[in-house]
Amino acid sequence: MPNVEKIAFLASDTHVAEDALRALKSRYGHVALEEAEVIVALGGDGFMLQTLQSTQSLDTPVYGMNRGTVGFLMNEFNDTGLTERLAAAEEATINPLRMEAECEDGTTRSALAINEVSLLRAGSQAARLKISVDGRERMAELICDGALVSTPAGSTAYNYSAHGPILPIGSDVLALTAMSAFRPRRWRGALLPKSARVRFDVLHPEKRPVMADADGRSAGNVLSVEILSDPSVTHRILFDPGHGLEERLIREQFV
Repeated sequence: MPNVEKIAFLASDTHVAEDALRALKSRYGHVALEEAEVIVALGGDGFMLQTLQSTQSLDTPVYGMNRGTVGFLMNEFNDTGLTERLAAAEEATINPLRMEAECEDGTTRSALAINEVSLLRAGSQAARLKISVDGRERMAELICDGALVSTPAGSTAYNYSAHGPILPIGSDVLALTAMSAFRPRRWRGALLPKSARVRFDVLHPEKRPVMADADGRSAGNVLSVEILSDPSVTHRILFDPGHGLEERLIREQFV
């Protein structure tokens, strides 16, 4: 991207991130978010997700520098040469998932997720879920600790820990992955087109309560959850050359 002169800095509430914030503001100046050509986020992946969500209306690219414990979405921290790094940065664009959760109390919860939308048992007994894709029932009953739908960007996070597949960042594919599937035994999940509308119906919710979560935004005691990719929202993320999401996803598979 062209030379950047107007930078807005945001930091998580850790001491190391706040120290970095002061140093970078002193060196490069700081403008309001609405005036910025680039937003620099200082923290870990969790803070990066928060920043992308809170600034999505601005259509401003976000460049993360790792001042947290996990940094898959972040670049290496260095308080020198930032403007040169921003000028050379590569951009990746991501469409989030939209969660529409119908809750037991009659309310509906809507939230966006860059990584994944997950359903988790909220009691001592396994969840029982019915799965439909594009209005067609695909599994009458999945007995499990939970299930999730992941984007390619989130496929190395919770999805990968649940033994789901790593998806290339440019693929128009979503991963549907079960956690501790009991019936069908060891079900391996499914790969779905990005355009798919996935619906989970909770069976016996009064006895087997289930919660839903979209990148940390939770809904309790859900009856059903619909998940689909939202092309009307685009997140722009900047990476140092050779260290973009595509490279990181490939590298993760050879660790």
